[in-house]
Amino acid sequence: MFQATDVITKHSESAGYHERVQELPLPSNFSWGTATAAYQVEGGADQGGKGKSIWDTFSHLQPSRTNGEHADVACDHYNRMPEDVDLMSTFDVDVYRFSLSWSRIIPFGGRKDAISDEGIAFYDKLINNLLEHNIEPVVTLYHWDLPQALYDRYHGFLDTDEFRADFIHYARVCFSRFGDRVRKWVTFNEPYIISIFAHLNGTLAPGHCREQGTDTKTEPWRVGHTIILSHASVVQMYASEFQPTQEGSISIVLNGHFYEPFNPQNQADIDAAERRMVFYIGWFGDTIFLGQDYPIAMREYLGTRLPTFTSEEIELLRQTAQLNAFYGMNHYSTKYARQLTDPPTDDDWTSNIEEGPVNSDGLEIGPASAQQWLRVAPEGFRKLLNWVWKRYRLPVIITENGCPCIGEKDVQVAINDTFRQRYFGLYLDAISRAIYQDGVDVKGYYAWSLMDNYEWAAGYGPRYGIVHVDFETLKRTPKGSAWYLRDSFKSRRQASS
Repeated sequence: MFQATDVITKHSESAGYHERVQELPLPSNFSWGTATAAYQVEGGADQGGKGKSIWDTFSHLQPSRTNGEHADVACDHYNRMPEDVDLMSTFDVDVYRFSLSWSRIIPFGGRKDAISDEGIAFYDKLINNLLEHNIEPVVTLYHWDLPQALYDRYHGFLDTDEFRADFIHYARVCFSRFGDRVRKWVTFNEPYIISIFAHLNGTLAPGHCREQGTDTKTEPWRVGHTIILSHASVVQMYASEFQPTQEGSISIVLNGHFYEPFNPQNQADIDAAERRMVFYIGWFGDTIFLGQDYPIAMREYLGTRLPTFTSEEIELLRQTAQLNAFYGMNHYSTKYARQLTDPPTDDDWTSNIEEGPVNSDGLEIGPASAQQWLRVAPEGFRKLLNWVWKRYRLPVIITENGCPCIGEKDVQVAINDTFRQRYFGLYLDAISRAIYQDGVDVKGYYAWSLMDNYEWAAGYGPRYGIVHVDFETLKRTPKGSAWYLRDSFKSRRQASS
């Protein structure tokens, strides 16, 4: 990462500092909603027969890698779900994107293991409650919480055949039990994060990293390989067994920053910015949405570290590429990319590229939120929408976008979250420009997150919610951003009709 001493930062030229929200129009049928993940909000760790996940284990490790905090209770959504759905309804949301806890549905996770009737019943009630409030359920099958039993048996993603078979079974159970009411499915949330942050950097469960003695040269790429093939197999199964009668759609959610060159006059940095996009997004996007082998740049740089597809697997990718109905985009910020010249580490995953918030002229990409990496950079968001649209030509749904505000431990600061409201407004304006000026097909926007929750390795520190949660009393209090989004979408969609 860039050091603060590298350059003297300049604020005055950064668009993110002075740009004003214009409340630009959005299509009348544009959908808006909120998003959460099961482990981050549900709690109920020992209720309803739920089995342990790798996050239950990871968050209780000593010494802690999660600020000494865990999500055994979290927001207690498991017990307060009706209240939370009622709350969403007051914001006039169209959609609620949530994930299923695999170990709540199949406590030990495997294809020969028992299914929990209580787990099924909880999600039945949630889906029915949403529909009664005219809120569309958008369901993610996997949001980072692998059943611990599957990790104990074969280390999860590191055994492609075993994981793939168990994931197909789990997906089939979910389609069978919930597919009559769910019309939009996501297989995996952010495979890049699963691969790199959980199996190279070690900051997320199961915490594999060089210091733990794991093979960081090859593991992340093996994990990504497993995810790609498991996704394709589930898409194929859904299309043949369920889609004809359920008439739903399915895809995957990829996260990604946009990258600008550290020095826009330096061809090496220009190339680095594009190559960073390919390593981050093209890794999964090209294989899944284009149905082809890994990008050439990855093959050339990684060599034998990158797995190979068999001819049968390439055919599976080719056949299922056209079955993905949308591009799910999780996006938060933009960074500068700088090509390094010193030799990389033997487990480098970036193509020897450094990234940071400040360029060679000392210009910050935008003002920082409560997390320094997350900067307000709406123009980068627009550029990412264009990059994805031109490469994959799929309708885009913004499945996550949001930010934490500085000082939100103070409840009054949190509720009067003007920084977040401005962030949302600028990013929605960027979507409008992408649609009406650039021709990008963007279908919807799901704010991250419905409420303050357990932010993985960061514990309960950063607050991304549009609803404040007091983690001692679990009281929910809508923030200004909740009402801003409600009113903004109403006016933006009316303006286009």
